[in-house]
Amino acid sequence: MTRILRPTSPTIPRWLLIPAAIGALLVAVPIGAMALTVDWANFWPLITSEASTDALWLSLRTATASTVLCLLFGIPLAVVLARTIGIAATLLRSLVLLPLVLPPVVGGIALLQAFGRRGVLGHTLDVLGIEIAFSTTAVVIAQTFVAMPFLVLSLEGALRAAGTRYEDVAATLGAAPTTIFRRVTIPLALPGLISGTILAFARCLGEFGATITFAGSLQGTTRTLPLEIYLQREGDPRAAVALSLVLVAVAVLVIGLTRARRDSLAAGTP
Repeated sequence: MTRILRPTSPTIPRWLLIPAAIGALLVAVPIGAMALTVDWANFWPLITSEASTDALWLSLRTATASTVLCLLFGIPLAVVLARTIGIAATLLRSLVLLPLVLPPVVGGIALLQAFGRRGVLGHTLDVLGIEIAFSTTAVVIAQTFVAMPFLVLSLEGALRAAGTRYEDVAATLGAAPTTIFRRVTIPLALPGLISGTILAFARCLGEFGATITFAGSLQGTTRTLPLEIYLQREGDPRAAVALSLVLVAVAVLVIGLTRARRDSLAAGTP
């Protein structure tokens, strides 16, 4: 196993390979079991039904939109948290990372109380003719709510690891704060940003609890692939397994492609 893994540091104890292998098996065995139990003879018809394709494309569209929102709001949050100190920064960090520890259903209830027709903000929006809950917009908001902390956590860690030395040098040379942010801060933390984006997209793709609570399950509008899998589990377990494997395959493809790009950036290749 040591020849296959090729440790990059001689300080890694050999005994760590045993629990590491067990941990890997805890992930690999269930996925392998699912692949072995798929009804391959009817696999294509199971995943190409109208409900299944609608759910897949809706998941991809909403996950992409949610990831863009995570980048739009998560990058500034991560920079502020990484470059500020004090009680306010600590409270802000706790608030931003709260969805990580909340059950997704609780997050969905919170969103419903805020943006539902009778919610704090939703009541006013409803008077203006804007309905968010139980719509595709609600799916995007729910996914963004649960996924943004992954991007913030990853990027903040990368920014703290990079330090402020190069930013300070750029400032002494007369560079404006926006220029420093664009030309120094983000390039230094780019691997962390890519990792955070991967995690956010994957979390959006697999979101279930907050979505079904806040957006419901309407085919073609709010029923994403995880929701379709849950419904098929009751009516057609074979379809549920097949769709689960599709979701795993999409997630692995996205992670593999973006991880390869991140490794090339870390190695300094274009």
